[in-house]
Amino acid sequence: MSIDEPALARMMAAAQRGDRAAYRALLGDCRRWLARYFARRIAPHQIDDLVQETLVSMHRKLATWDSDRPFLPWLAAIARYRWIDALRRQRDAAELQDDDASVDAEDEAVHARLSLDRMLTHLPAGQAQAITLVKIEGASIAEASEICGQSESLVKVNIHRGLKKLAQLIESE
Repeated sequence: MSIDEPALARMMAAAQRGDRAAYRALLGDCRRWLARYFARRIAPHQIDDLVQETLVSMHRKLATWDSDRPFLPWLAAIARYRWIDALRRQRDAAELQDDDASVDAEDEAVHARLSLDRMLTHLPAGQAQAITLVKIEGASIAEASEICGQSESLVKVNIHRGLKKLAQLIESE
């Protein structure tokens, strides 16, 4: 089954009303979406654990989802927080193991991603989300448009303006 926003939103609304079958189906679809989401961000052997952590967090936050808002950005926000927590745990574990260890390629990628996330905080939310979805996660403009709830034209404009502002930030440093 393709994971689309309206179907996920319907299942989530049903799950909030206590429909166990809808909740099971929602968890299965979310598990597949999260596996793809994390596959681009972390080592393959860590994906299952992070997916489980995110699903548990989603379960705890079930009542916070507003049916008037899109489902996937809500799920993506939870996933992003769990991912950042995992990165922090990795960093803390690495610092405990050897403070003087040289930075390897994986650590450089983690630091680069944290730097990028820090830079994205200087952008308006719409621009940061559009850049993250299209330029970092590899979503199409149409997919990003659906997830963001913006027109395709606005997604393109947000990407252009956001990248321009990021370039200015980099040059100023």
